[in-house]
Amino acid sequence: MWHGRFSKNPSERLRAYSESVSFDRRLALHDIAGSKAHAAALQRAGLLSEEELSAILSGLGEIAGEINEGRFAWREDLEDVHMNIEAALTAKIGATGAKLHTARSRNDQVALDLRLWLRDENASLIAALRRLQGALLGLAGRGGSAIMPGYTHLQRAQPVPAAHHVLAYVEMLERDAGRFEDAARRAEVLPLGSGALAGSTIALDRAGIARELGFAAVSQNSMDAVADRDFACEFLSACAITGMHLSRLCEDTVLWASTEFGFLKLGDEHTTGSSLMPQKKNPDIAELARGRTGRLYGNLMSLLTTLKGLPLAYNRDMQEDKEPVFDSADTLGASLHILAEMFDAAEWNTVRMAAAADDALLVATDWADYLVRKGLPFREAHEVVGRLVALSVERGVGLRDLEMDDLQEASKLFGPDATGCLDAKLSLASRTAEGAPSPDRVAERLAWWKERLASAVR
Repeated sequence: MWHGRFSKNPSERLRAYSESVSFDRRLALHDIAGSKAHAAALQRAGLLSEEELSAILSGLGEIAGEINEGRFAWREDLEDVHMNIEAALTAKIGATGAKLHTARSRNDQVALDLRLWLRDENASLIAALRRLQGALLGLAGRGGSAIMPGYTHLQRAQPVPAAHHVLAYVEMLERDAGRFEDAARRAEVLPLGSGALAGSTIALDRAGIARELGFAAVSQNSMDAVADRDFACEFLSACAITGMHLSRLCEDTVLWASTEFGFLKLGDEHTTGSSLMPQKKNPDIAELARGRTGRLYGNLMSLLTTLKGLPLAYNRDMQEDKEPVFDSADTLGASLHILAEMFDAAEWNTVRMAAAADDALLVATDWADYLVRKGLPFREAHEVVGRLVALSVERGVGLRDLEMDDLQEASKLFGPDATGCLDAKLSLASRTAEGAPSPDRVAERLAWWKERLASAVR
């Protein structure tokens, strides 16, 4: 494609080192969509006849069919997806195919292709997030009125409904979906028409191309348009943050499925065994998803590092943008789908959860609140209850086993009604503020999420 300037062909080692078709062929159908819109704009500008446009569209349609059916012969000597498709088109329809690249550079072409691809991938990942939210919503619903310990510092803290704990992740995933929606909006800016960096003396109807491709806007600086990859960084950032949320969910899952906790039962079809120990039932899906979060972080840092020192406009370094993007999309998509399947089949062990939650220490704070309602400043109430906890530990008994004399010695504000504060169900029932875990509030949020997800997939 540049033989007019060079007297020698590239070395074979250079060809192998610089080719990208082995991975950027994933952009093929989006490249064809962009080429069809570009060809139509060339025809509107009087640079193609109706017959030539028809031949180009027909040829590109045939190539798309061959790619979909796995019959297209990819050639690494043609370097990238763009030249492969252009060469195949010219072979099919002759010299007319060579007119397609008029007023276009591979720089603005690949920027367009990646934006088109990411628009579809954002939509696909949002759908996968909704699928996982639905699976978690089902798990929360199966928890019924079950109570489990909530934790801080991985130490038992306060009782919470199992559904409330799971719904925390549904909330996180909703923010993740919002990040992908935001990333999609910023990707929908048409770079085509920016040429290599300074546009073209042949002016095309860029607004018309944007409308045909469903883009919301047209780029306003040709150098920025071909050099910009922050939309890809934003996608990778959304993937990494989602991966972080999945990793935390998986860490809870690994703990809950352990013998020590025993709160969650994973299906045989979503666990693995040991080659040595016949009793093992390992939560490998959760562990793998947790581990693959590192790849999502690495892909983001890889592209940020590639871009950080590049002068304007396009540089060949930017070829390194695609593999991190493709890998993150594949990795995150696979994790979302398999985790949704795993949680669909998971079941709670409500007996173990109830036993763990039946610990008066979990509602010790309610005694402090009790004293506050009697007029004691909270810091003093906190100290009083702390002394009672220390006393129960010293005697080797539970808080409920302390005598009223013990309570009265700690504070004269304790009355006979104080013992009722140490009931986890009563404690939860009193937590009625918006966002709090009372059974009524949790039921409201479950119903809200069911409606939200139903409308999101309609």
